[in-house]
Amino acid sequence: MRVGIHLPQIGRKAGPEAIRRAAVQAEELGFADVWTSEHIIVPSRAPYPPSPVFYDPVLTLTWAAACTQRVGLGTSVLVLPMRHPLPLAKELATLQNLSEGRLILGAGVGWLEAEFAALGVPFRERGRRMDEGIAMMRAVWSEDPVSFSARHIPAVIDDMRSLPQPVKPIPIWIGGSSQPALERALRLDGWHGSRVSPEAAAPIVERLRAARPEPEFAISVRYGWDGTDDGALAARLAGYRASGVGHVLVEPAERALDDWLAAVERVARAAESVRS
Repeated sequence: MRVGIHLPQIGRKAGPEAIRRAAVQAEELGFADVWTSEHIIVPSRAPYPPSPVFYDPVLTLTWAAACTQRVGLGTSVLVLPMRHPLPLAKELATLQNLSEGRLILGAGVGWLEAEFAALGVPFRERGRRMDEGIAMMRAVWSEDPVSFSARHIPAVIDDMRSLPQPVKPIPIWIGGSSQPALERALRLDGWHGSRVSPEAAAPIVERLRAARPEPEFAISVRYGWDGTDDGALAARLAGYRASGVGHVLVEPAERALDDWLAAVERVARAAESVRS
């Protein structure tokens, strides 16, 4: 089982030096990948997310890529329906090429209706926009010139060019545990669940593996660790491994950078105990 770690791009600990230090540390400790999350704009009195400070996830990963050589780069998750697919496809292809093929696109439909309203994107159409946006990006990434008939996203793409294309295909892992999310994941490259227990993950893994047994299909879970018990963390990771999860993204809860970096070292030790 591979283990990834979230970067400190959220809250008071976030900043260029924090992200650089964390990315370098993650590579040195042997983590499989480093990850970012997304909110563009949030209500001022919202109980969640706990901070409005979110460094842009794609730019943060570009900064992390420049500081590292091997560690993978992932988004957990980009809310695709909030973004127009064409500039996003350009940004992701650029990051994939600058990082020499290290990107994983974790993607979801989103849940914060006020954020969609602020961006002028219809919340009730987010599922349809998600599917069409993925299809549009994949067309741009693989066809030159490209034509694409859009129904839900304002776009007229007729015999056009958008280069450079990615140096290798960008895998798309779908976040969420709803029926549409699981069906969407099965059509793409992997599933990236969020905060599901090993017991809850097991039947989902069984269903996904029945339809997609090939090892290239990723099954990943995001787990927020409160930092209180190293043994509980190791047991949780072992539980995910036993349930058939192939990748776990751990997000420490610490708010200060030094505490965060210390927690990451503890996560690395717990991950090693599971692998050994």
